[in-house]
Amino acid sequence: MNQQIPTTGVHHITLIGSNRQDTIDFYEGVLGMPLVFEQPNLDVPEELHLYFDAGDGALITFFVRENRATDPAHTPEVVGAVHHIAYEVSRETFDRAAAGLEALGFPNTGRVDRGFMDSLYFRDPNGLLLELAAYTFAPPAGVSRRDVFALAHRLRVEKGDYAIGQEHLNEAIARLQPAGATA
Repeated sequence: MNQQIPTTGVHHITLIGSNRQDTIDFYEGVLGMPLVFEQPNLDVPEELHLYFDAGDGALITFFVRENRATDPAHTPEVVGAVHHIAYEVSRETFDRAAAGLEALGFPNTGRVDRGFMDSLYFRDPNGLLLELAAYTFAPPAGVSRRDVFALAHRLRVEKGDYAIGQEHLNEAIARLQPAGATA
């Protein structure tokens, strides 16, 4: 008997937020995530449960309380804690994000080259580390990113390279390109 419990994707992630208005101001006002709905936390009635669309229909939610102050202290790095949440953004959004965040008072790392993606890190008003991520490649038509990653990883391991780089992606994409198609 198969004991696996296969998942089909992330349904939602729920975080502890400060208060309603500060949470909405940042996630809807700065990151452009529409507030889809809010209702009482069905397990803790003195809290509100805010539901935001993270951009692809997946939800990011927050438990907030009106008497909870916004606290910019960094969230602790302990076992079981969330280290960071990465949000995918378009290349155009990524290219203007560092200056836009700075202008709004959110210091950030600027572009960090991760080989297969570019990253930019900053903290939300409650100290949670966030990442904006933009892929450096597009898979060929009919091929998933997962397939490109799997082959790029295999190529990286075969070559003894430290991490996936653009050369592994390019080779994987070339090999996965349907016959007769051009990149």
